[in-house]
Amino acid sequence: MTMQTVQETQTAQAPQETTEVLKTVAEVKEIAHETAKEVATQTTQNLTQASDYTLNLLGVPVDTATLLGNSTTFAIKLCLAILIFFVGTWVGKHFVNVAKRAMQKSALDATAVGFLTNLLYGVMVAAVVLASLNQLGVSTTSFVAVLGALTVAIGVSLKDQVSNLAAGVLIVIFHPFRRGDSVEIAGKIGRVEEITLVNTRIRTPSNHEVIVPNGDIMTSATTNFSSYANRRIEVVVGIGYDSDIKKAREIMLKLAHAHTDVLKQPVADDPVVRVTALADSSVNLTMYLWTTNDKWFAMQCDLLEEIKYAFDEHGINIPFPNRTVQIDNLEKVLSSLKP
Repeated sequence: MTMQTVQETQTAQAPQETTEVLKTVAEVKEIAHETAKEVATQTTQNLTQASDYTLNLLGVPVDTATLLGNSTTFAIKLCLAILIFFVGTWVGKHFVNVAKRAMQKSALDATAVGFLTNLLYGVMVAAVVLASLNQLGVSTTSFVAVLGALTVAIGVSLKDQVSNLAAGVLIVIFHPFRRGDSVEIAGKIGRVEEITLVNTRIRTPSNHEVIVPNGDIMTSATTNFSSYANRRIEVVVGIGYDSDIKKAREIMLKLAHAHTDVLKQPVADDPVVRVTALADSSVNLTMYLWTTNDKWFAMQCDLLEEIKYAFDEHGINIPFPNRTVQIDNLEKVLSSLKP
């Protein structure tokens, strides 16, 4: 055999040996993969059996495979519930902000806007929480029933506060008065500082804060002095029975027409003076006139002072009460006092 023939024979045998080697390696890999799979399966089964045996010894008959499957399902539901909660809260907050801006641009009172905003946000949060619980598989029907029963129990125990709360809702909706109005509530006169859902705070002219429950406001008469821009005042002056009524009336009307804060036609009725009472020691004259809400008190004081000076100047008497004391047997009393 020549050298060239030997080389050709070796060249033909090389690919065959390589193919056999590769085939052997593939078989080894497959055997190793199957062996590792069997080991992993056997190990998992052994761990499952061991955990089941341990739980049975502890008195907890639970199938580990079922527990793992349920845990995976619960984890997915929990993630979805958390996602629903955060996304729903974010969407609800933006929706409430849009509604708040829309209400602020409308004619609603600031107190009503704040109350409706908080109420809307509470409803949105409650809806999101119920949706999250429903995703977890919690029965929302029973939850709502329990919540309703709890609300009834709280309402019965706090019926006075619930009454004040309901009255506060009515005040916010119908707004018989607003913040900054001058009112008379429960016999107290002052300016409304704050309206809450439970009570109303007013500031008296003496700078005292009066807190009035809203339930008392809805069950009693409330006077709102700021409902209209103008108001009528009454200036009452008593003159003596021997004084000239017509002269006194002319003086009072002249002073009223001269005052710059007195309203006249066509804004309001012209000032008028009437005899309103024949009292024990005086004839009472009442002057009716109109002015603005913010100037009525100062104008009334000015007119009373000017009327006093004018009556003194024209000799019109402003009487004060007189008492006549009669003593029987005065002579005997005086004689008994002599030494």
